[in-house]
Amino acid sequence: MTIARLIAGRGTEVWSCRTDDGFADAVEMLATRRIGALPVYDSDGKIAGIFSERDVLYCLHSRGAEALSLKVADVMTAPAITIAPQTSVDEALALMTRRRIRHLPVEGDGRVVGFVSIGDLVKYRIDRIEAEAEAMRSYIQTA
Repeated sequence: MTIARLIAGRGTEVWSCRTDDGFADAVEMLATRRIGALPVYDSDGKIAGIFSERDVLYCLHSRGAEALSLKVADVMTAPAITIAPQTSVDEALALMTRRRIRHLPVEGDGRVVGFVSIGDLVKYRIDRIEAEAEAMRSYIQTA
C-alpha cells in the first residue's frame, strides 16, 4: 500500500503555519485542532520544517515564558523530512522509526499533498493484520 492510497480518502486540507507566525498562535492551532504537528512554510510557500508538540515542550523547557514571544522559525524542527506519495507504508514506518519522528509531510509535484502521522500508519498496519487473521480463520473453518 502506498501513502497516496492511504491519504486518498481524506480531504485535501492540511493545517499548516508559516515561519513568521508566532509560537503562541501555532500552539493554539495545535490545541484547538487537536493535532500533534504542523508543516511550516517559508515566505516562498516551500516547506521549511515541522512544528510539533515536541518542539513546544523542548522550547518551554529551555526558554520558559520567553517562548511566547518567539516565531515558529525559532522553534521548529528543520529541515522537514518528507516522503513522496508513492512511498510504501512500510517504508514510511521504517523512516519514522529510524529518524524518531512521528509526522511526515507528503510532497508531490513540488507541494505538500498530505500529512501522515505514525498513528495513521500503525492503524493501517493493524487493520491489515486483523483482516489477514480473519481471512485465515475463515479459510481454516471452511477447510
